[in-house]
Amino acid sequence: MNPVSIVASGHTRFGRLDGKNLEDLIVEAASEAIADAAIDPAEIDAVYLGHFNSGMVADGFASSLIHQVSPALRFKPATRCENACASGSAAIFSAINAIRSGSADLVLVVGAEKMTSNTTEQVTRALAGAGYQNNPAEAGLSFPQLFGIAAREYTKRYHDPLPAMARIAVKNHRNALDNPLAQMQREVDFDFCDTVSDKNPLIASPLRLTDCSLISDGAAAVILASPERAKSFARQVSFRAHTHVSDFLPLDKRDFLAFEGPELAIRSAYQEAGISHQDLDFAEVHDCFTIAELLVYEAMGLAPKGQGERALLDGTVTREGRLPVNLSGGLKAKGHPVGATGVSMHALAFRQLTGTAGGIQREGAELGMVFNMGGAAVANHVSILEATRA
Repeated sequence: MNPVSIVASGHTRFGRLDGKNLEDLIVEAASEAIADAAIDPAEIDAVYLGHFNSGMVADGFASSLIHQVSPALRFKPATRCENACASGSAAIFSAINAIRSGSADLVLVVGAEKMTSNTTEQVTRALAGAGYQNNPAEAGLSFPQLFGIAAREYTKRYHDPLPAMARIAVKNHRNALDNPLAQMQREVDFDFCDTVSDKNPLIASPLRLTDCSLISDGAAAVILASPERAKSFARQVSFRAHTHVSDFLPLDKRDFLAFEGPELAIRSAYQEAGISHQDLDFAEVHDCFTIAELLVYEAMGLAPKGQGERALLDGTVTREGRLPVNLSGGLKAKGHPVGATGVSMHALAFRQLTGTAGGIQREGAELGMVFNMGGAAVANHVSILEATRA
């Protein structure tokens, strides 16, 4: 089957965007994508919105806010997709299905979240709603606590992962320095990240502040096109593979540390694309917590189980390495407006593969991977993207 392509992108800054509401963010990202595509909005057949919310804003019916971009979008079918922190990728995959079904040729996808109008406690509680609620022991856990469990289990099963986690934080903060869209543009060193202090307190033992992604506002957008429709665009990045694997929600039904859902999704994507990790030029992965990125290295096949730190120590995943991971700064430093994250990953991968990524450009990039995760390794979305016209 001929692949669907990304043909344009839009992206707001991520951060504390006071004075901008959810509608403003959606309109900004979508307008940029439409301008990037140089199309009349009337040409768009359908729109999809990735948006988690969970009570963080009053907008319970946000899909049609995309219509605010242009009167020409009025009456276009609009659908909101929610899959926890993978809501953005869920929206993209829904758009791909619409195109493959023949019901659409050109689709606008936006991911957006407004989080900073809430307190940290309120955001933590809202995000915890993506955990299992029918077991009191799990329902009482925040996501920092869940990934703290993963870090403690890693120590028991293998060795202390905290130094590796600190190196991941250092790497991603350094990468974000060259990304003008990133929320946190501040370099941090290893000693700071690896030491508990007043400025780097424990959040949920053993996770420190520098191990946790950010509370963010922001939006991103992409325009997807059918193979025939894509021919009319100057830039074209195709989905060589896209996979979606969902696992059990209750932790007591699976081995969380094994990261079986992410590993299956990634390996299935490799198989569909006919590649291995050796063929990739870069990857954008879901580092909601630094322990998650470490586990993703192992799920990607960059190192055996319990040895993910090797990919850091030998330089593989650094900016200058064979397979740089999170050139954008990742969720750790770019920011993590939940519904926007999956779309942001795809938008920035599109820019990498078309040579338009600016300061974070990987020269000569032709093949990239996106891994976007919802919940504690529950919803796992992987895309293999290929430059078909640069």
